[in-house]
Amino acid sequence: MEAARESMAALVDAGLYDCAQTLGCFLVSSSPASSEAGMSMKVESLVLHGDALHGEKEFRRALSAYKQAMQYSKNIPRQATSNTRSSVTATGRSPSPNSSSLAPLNENEVKFKIALCYSALREHREALQEMEGIPSKARTLKMNLMLGKLYRISRNNRAAAVCYKECLRQCPYVFEAITALAEMGLSSKEFSLIFSQAPNRGGKAPGDSLDAQRWWNRYVEAQCCIASHDYKGGLDIYLDLMQRFPNNVHILLEIAKVEAIIGRNDEAIMNFEKARLIDPNIMTYMDEYAILLKSKSDYTKLNKLVHDMLHIDPARPETCLALAALWERKDERKALTYAEKSLRVDDRHITGYIMKGNLHLLLNRPDLAVTDFRGAQELRADLRSYQGLVRAYLALSKCKDALFTAREAMKVMHQSAKALKLVGDVHAISSSGREKARKFYESAIRLEPGFLGAALALADLHVAEGRNKDAVLLLERYLRQWADDSLHIKLAQVFAATNMLSDALSHYQSALRINPHNEAAKKGLERLEKQMKTRTRLKRTKRTKLTMSTVIKTTLNYCRKNLINSHQPKAPPLTKRQLRKRTKSAAAATAGEPLNCHISTSNLEGTATGRRVTTTGASPLPRTTSFLRVIVSSRTMFSSLNHS
Repeated sequence: MEAARESMAALVDAGLYDCAQTLGCFLVSSSPASSEAGMSMKVESLVLHGDALHGEKEFRRALSAYKQAMQYSKNIPRQATSNTRSSVTATGRSPSPNSSSLAPLNENEVKFKIALCYSALREHREALQEMEGIPSKARTLKMNLMLGKLYRISRNNRAAAVCYKECLRQCPYVFEAITALAEMGLSSKEFSLIFSQAPNRGGKAPGDSLDAQRWWNRYVEAQCCIASHDYKGGLDIYLDLMQRFPNNVHILLEIAKVEAIIGRNDEAIMNFEKARLIDPNIMTYMDEYAILLKSKSDYTKLNKLVHDMLHIDPARPETCLALAALWERKDERKALTYAEKSLRVDDRHITGYIMKGNLHLLLNRPDLAVTDFRGAQELRADLRSYQGLVRAYLALSKCKDALFTAREAMKVMHQSAKALKLVGDVHAISSSGREKARKFYESAIRLEPGFLGAALALADLHVAEGRNKDAVLLLERYLRQWADDSLHIKLAQVFAATNMLSDALSHYQSALRINPHNEAAKKGLERLEKQMKTRTRLKRTKRTKLTMSTVIKTTLNYCRKNLINSHQPKAPPLTKRQLRKRTKSAAAATAGEPLNCHISTSNLEGTATGRRVTTTGASPLPRTTSFLRVIVSSRTMFSSLNHS
């Protein structure tokens, strides 16, 4: 079976894990020889079989195979084990199956593989126990990195820092260790000391080493600035490194992420697009890019991004979060399922917790949102998690908890204008705290004059206190420096509230010219157009309601004029009987006929049921009858106007 074992090792090294694990079933099931050599071969077969199962991501089966190998190894005499320890390679197998070694097993390497399986199954405590069983002097670079991760998961930052520092002493370019140590508060001077302790690999010239240390130190400084929430300082260093390493995808992505944090969304989107042009298959931070596109309502680009990510790797957490961002507009519950899926793939993905918390807020579940944002904070204190916590606490009417969280954010990020605004938002909830809110907003603007969020919040505060003119002046001052669609929308809302509809219409249109995909501007414009149409209709249909005295006065004036200007011969005087008869006939002619009348000082006309009745014409009535008919018509007209 030695030839088969040699072939299995070749299959594992070639990455053909399916074939290797099938062959391993034959090797493991063969009856071992009673000799020590047979036991050693059995152990090696089990380790190879575990490697093949691990490659197939069957971690439980791989874990069982490694543990069986460790159990069989204990039955091999210690003397034989010590004689062959030096011949074992880093893979945990002997360099040649035909060698006479009786114990082809590196126990430390197998323990590391067992820890990898436990970690993949998210059983971190068991993985840590296995790693702690490896002596510190026997730990390789990957072992120290793995142990540092496990210590950090268990919140033992001191032990994690020791492991990460050891990684950098072995190789100073372990960027994962640099980021972790920066987040744990290690200064740039301590990093430089560690770099000086690193061995000079390959006997390179001192000048080359100095150049590498120079840009390495700058990268470390950027990481330290970002970890301490000095985003501007970190951004400046990254931009300086871009001059040294143009078209560096990693630095471009880091710059885009920092710009997204400080609110420079347009610049962040541009840098994300540059990174995708350089490397179209990049997946790092693409979930952040998807969230930015959603905030800009650019669903055309978002749809294309999601399509590309599904083609590259549908199992990545970034892909799940991009799908969540795409579905948020249509189906919030389906978006929530994608956010939960991203955390099942990687339970330490901070953006997944933040996205899930925001979706719970949209679904009116602030209690669950608190849990999500707390989970993000346990991994790393992020401004977005603080903002989400404050919103969730305010939705639960826990103003004290919201204020405590906002103040905690201000202490952690003392140079952040966003943290100051967060405290102001909590104070602005109550009318008694508006003065404090105004001071915090103004402090945020002084710290960062280009922070539009504080300006918009201060404008809302002015409107709430009835100072619409101050809000307009503030927003117009910012518009002279920053042509932003959010400023136009806020100004349009203020103008609409003060009944200046034409000015509001102009600013909504300006916002759409800047960002044609802005949903808030589209909805506001639609609402404003309906309001303007309603006002125009009311102006056209509005009529003056006439009182009875006005009608009679207008009628009498007309009659007086008609009697004076009449050139007809006087009719003979009527008897009482004739007068009574004509009065009744005039009343009967006009009673019950609804009239739509237009009255003026020049004429009096009445239109009833499609026919035209007038008091002047070719054959006028006698003056008395005409006068009585006008009086009766005026009463009927007044009744008709009141009904209308």
